[in-house]
Parts: sequence; structure tokens; C-alpha cells
Amino acid sequence: MTIRNAMILAAGLGSRMRPITETTPKPLVKIAGKPMVDKALDLLVEAGVTRVVVNVHHLADQMEAHLAGRKTPDILISDERDMLLDSGGGLKKGLELLNDDPLFVMNSDLFWVNEGSTSNLRQLADRFDPDTMDKLLLCVTLENTTGHNGKRDFSYAEDGRLTRYREGEPNPVVYAGAFIMLPALLSDAPDGAFSLNTYFDKAIAQGRLFGMTLQGHWITVGTPEAVAEAETALRNLAQ
Repeated sequence: MTIRNAMILAAGLGSRMRPITETTPKPLVKIAGKPMVDKALDLLVEAGVTRVVVNVHHLADQMEAHLAGRKTPDILISDERDMLLDSGGGLKKGLELLNDDPLFVMNSDLFWVNEGSTSNLRQLADRFDPDTMDKLLLCVTLENTTGHNGKRDFSYAEDGRLTRYREGEPNPVVYAGAFIMLPALLSDAPDGAFSLNTYFDKAIAQGRLFGMTLQGHWITVGTPEAVAEAETALRNLAQ
């Protein structure tokens, strides 16, 4: 399956990255010279995506000005200046700018490197089966992360189904901040702010939340100190 649409969740306040985010929106913080949102956009373009919705709130003018400078992909802005809608509400609003085709959803403060000959997002698209899956999440083992707080999010079953991780359970994985879904899954979503975790849990209850393990190394940047950690990891991984 080739997926042409995506949404990047980029409207957060970046509170843990202050004082950097007092003057720079978190998605525009540079890692090794490139803003994180561009790293996410580059991964999507490589996977065949041609249209991306990006939601904006904090320092939104800076975000819009930066994104206007990109030639690819086609970028649409979902404006949350008036009200921050959390991950679920932001996604629901952004979907109004797209059609009903499957789409990637990505966070804007993470990326990965050293993936194989077939990119992680292309593999995710090939594995997505809307008949059996509500969402297919990209996941990563803890040892292949930099900048993460150590929390495991899900347990990974042999058939790829995900459940919430509980201490001592086998095959723990970290949610890598990217997934595929059909827009229709949010047709019953409430108005206003809500978390996507609500819909992850609904899918788990129905046995329809699946995962795929990321190939390569995953980097997330959530604090000022994590910027240097990310850049060190990139240098080491390049050797």
C-alpha cells in the first residue's frame, strides 16, 4: 500500500524544553543543523507521502513561515492558535483537510536513523491491513532509543497485537511516535481536546491495535539536555 497523506502533530507547548521553547517552537529546534519537523517531513516524503497537515499553536507564525519554505511535500496548516486540542482533538481537526484515505500520523519531536534498505514507514504501509487493524503503530525496543525516559508503552504479541505494558510482561516496546490509521476511526470523536490514548485503548479492547518494530535507531528530544544527547548519538551512529 502506498500512503500519500500524513499529519504531523506539532502544536504542543514544549514546556519541558524551556528556555529554548520560549523563543523557538519545539519542532523547529535544530538537531545537527536541521529542525526536527524537517526530519519528520523528510521521512514521510521518502515513504511516498505528498500531502501533510501540520497543526500549529505555540509560536505559530514561526512554524508557518518555516513550512512555507519547503517545496515538498504539499503542506496544509491546521490552526490551533485559539485552543490547544491535545493529540486526539488536534488530529480530528487536521483530518478535515484530508480525504478518507489511510494516513500516517507522526509526532514532531522524534526521528530515526540507520533504517534498512526499505524504510520503516514503507514497511508500515505494506503491513497495514484495515480489515484487521484500527491502527498500526511503529514501535522500538528500549535499547535502540536515545533521549527516552525508559518507560515501556506496550507488550508485543507474536501476531503483532499490542497491549498496555505491565511490569514483567514479555516483549516490551516503546511507541515510536508514528502510526497508520483510517480517518473514519475518529468519526465518533468528541469535539474539543482529548488524547489519542483513548482510541489506542479502544483498539486494544477490540484486539485491533497492532505494532511493527522499527529498524535502526530512534531518537527523541524532549529536554534541552536531550539536544546534545541526540547529536552525540548521531555522530556515534555515523562511525
